[in-house]
Amino acid sequence: MKDILKLGGILMLITAISATSLAAIYTVTKPRIELKKKQEIENALSIAIPTADKNVILPVTKDEDIIYYRGYTTPDSSELAGFAFVAYGPGYSSTIETMVGVDESGKIIGMKVLSQTETPGLGTKVEEVKYGESDPWFTTQFLGKNASSLAVDKDGGEINSITGATISSRALTNSVVSGYDELLKKIQAK
Repeated sequence: MKDILKLGGILMLITAISATSLAAIYTVTKPRIELKKKQEIENALSIAIPTADKNVILPVTKDEDIIYYRGYTTPDSSELAGFAFVAYGPGYSSTIETMVGVDESGKIIGMKVLSQTETPGLGTKVEEVKYGESDPWFTTQFLGKNASSLAVDKDGGEINSITGATISSRALTNSVVSGYDELLKKIQAK
């Protein structure tokens, strides 16, 4: 019985030290993680709405949550460059999160994959930049197309799906369509 209490006390001490260490590490790293996430969002917004002044891409909120962004070409917010929203699509092994920019007519003006953990060499090609190019080839084919009528080639659309990663291709494409539909509802509700 004495040994059990001794081992229990040692285990409790180790657990307390570990928990305190993790709490300290979290406290130190949380601001850095939040800053990095903010920078990634700002970078994605400048890609999604390329004609907007970076200082005048404003979040539209509801109950303190960002529901979409409005980008303006001028600092006085008089000329609308477009809207941006985050689209979420269930891929093969993860949720693909994409920042999408559209103009007032619904044409896609920019796109950036924010996060995905799809199968390496297959689904991860949604972010692949081919040799000699500067932008990901998969998302580039969305530019200039109407966000409400997108589909992959296997579903009769004009977006070339990634060989061996149809699920990821379809997930990203369908998420843009559903995200755009939600954006329209939110804009009309304002």
